[in-house]
Amino acid sequence: MFIIEKIKTIYRSRLLISNLVSRELKARYRGSVLGFLWTFLNPLLLMLVYTLAFGIILKPRYPIPELKTALDYSLFLFTGLLPWIWFSSSIIEAGNVLSIHGALIKKVLFPVEVLPIMTVTANFINFLLGLPILILFFIILGHPLTWYVFFSIPVMIIQFFFTLGLAFFVAALTVHFKDVQNLIANLLTLWFFGTPIIYPFNFEPILKSKIIKTALLLNPFTHIVEGYQYSFFFGSLPHWKKLSVTFIVSLLFFLAGYYFFDRVKDTFAEEV
Repeated sequence: MFIIEKIKTIYRSRLLISNLVSRELKARYRGSVLGFLWTFLNPLLLMLVYTLAFGIILKPRYPIPELKTALDYSLFLFTGLLPWIWFSSSIIEAGNVLSIHGALIKKVLFPVEVLPIMTVTANFINFLLGLPILILFFIILGHPLTWYVFFSIPVMIIQFFFTLGLAFFVAALTVHFKDVQNLIANLLTLWFFGTPIIYPFNFEPILKSKIIKTALLLNPFTHIVEGYQYSFFFGSLPHWKKLSVTFIVSLLFFLAGYYFFDRVKDTFAEEV
């Protein structure tokens, strides 16, 4: 009953969410010379930095035939970086979203739950705008794309629910405990290196360590990132058993996050 009522609330607020997302995207690059081009340049520059550090300077030797050169590694890295940027940006911004829009929260009839949704959706649109750059690099570097890329769509849905669930938790907690924001920033750094983005899951040191391998398997974002890697880079069907479990976990996480947010939202106006 709870979730049905809340879904109806979100649906009734769809135009408000759309307007807030549009305003957020316009404000993000207002006053910038390159403006919206930074949507494409930011992940591209980040990819170049990581490729230089991990693909050329460190010269890793990964035990899979698909990663032979630094260019192969660049594509592999970019495939995992794009969804991570969407995820991490959403979580970091969720920690500020209630404070930034404090004036709206104090309005009696304003549905405050649309603010975390706005944050995740705005970063999702940035992610979608970065996909053509990824596809262009695949074409330029001669790495064939297959029809399996369409399996990235359900992966996006899984990531959206998982990210939104965590965004609800972070937004609600940060209002009352400001230290959560600093904690989240450090945890995201640890989470990044604990997800197979700059290395493949079957990297030899991981396979030799049961503890590390188990930790990666328990990390929901491992299976989300692998879903993109299989769809785009490896050109094969993602691990649907793992993704199915991740989808259930994401839905449960979303419901728990939304429920917690709804229970404490009446206290937000006093804190912002």
